Amino acid sequence: MARSVRGQACADLQSHYHASMMTESTESPPAVMFFNAADPSGSAGLAADLASCSAVGCHPLPVTTALWVRDTAEIFDTIEIEADAVVEQARAVLEDVEISAWKVGFLGSVDVVNAVAELLADYSQVPLVTYASNFHVLDESQTDDYIKAMQDLILPQTRVLTGNQSALTQLLLPEWDGEAPPTLDALMQKSQQLGVQYLLVTGIVASEGRVENVLMSPRRVLLRESFELFEAGFTGAGDTLSAVLTAILANGAKLDQAVHEAIEYLDHCLDFGYRPGMGQVVPDRFFWAQPTEEEDDTPSEPGTPTLQ
Repeated sequence: MARSVRGQACADLQSHYHASMMTESTESPPAVMFFNAADPSGSAGLAADLASCSAVGCHPLPVTTALWVRDTAEIFDTIEIEADAVVEQARAVLEDVEISAWKVGFLGSVDVVNAVAELLADYSQVPLVTYASNFHVLDESQTDDYIKAMQDLILPQTRVLTGNQSALTQLLLPEWDGEAPPTLDALMQKSQQLGVQYLLVTGIVASEGRVENVLMSPRRVLLRESFELFEAGFTGAGDTLSAVLTAILANGAKLDQAVHEAIEYLDHCLDFGYRPGMGQVVPDRFFWAQPTEEEDDTPSEPGTPTLQ
């Protein structure tokens, strides 16, 4: 990927970072809880959530809902975790740390969906971002029940639902059998019926070499942004976007501004993406920490620490 100068994107990220840093010894950055699968490849799941949240100055609280056996190319297997163990992880932290937002990713089983939904209901004032993805890794016998549980229990508590058009169709309109994908209006209408406040549809092919991301409310389109389509195949992009959106909301940003900054952040993560193995490209969630061309050519001042 091209290592271009970051400019305004770095400034925006640094403003979030400094806004959330400690100004007094008693203050802490906003805490964000993530319910997602553990990913040993560092590509997606909790690995993406932790890095993205930390990159904008929030404190991540990861709750493991399943274990993936995977590399950077594909997920080979999912190891389920008992629902009680998931709840115990979360409750222990929630009794200690006040959270500002949370995200639901892959929950692994219907039992965990039920348990997490009950937990969310106890903190209804905390904004929830739900990311639709990875239904394909579920056992076929579980998929329908899992999606139904998500519809009935998680979506009614969701402030922002996000995902690509395919994943959102599977979650919202699992019976869809049309040759063409459902319209954005159809997805928004169904999500509204299920209790979702806002819908963010990502990766819509707009024109040659461009993709669109659209934020919608039941009444209108709130934001539509177009970006260059990268030729590389990525893993973890959706988790990255949904995690950083949750973190920016935790920092107090308004929704449209948070979505705009999250999409810009993802665009730069993809631009700086790298391939750690033989599989897909992983977004660089700390792209802003990479030296710019100017910094590469500038000798360090005496006493200035450098990364080796």
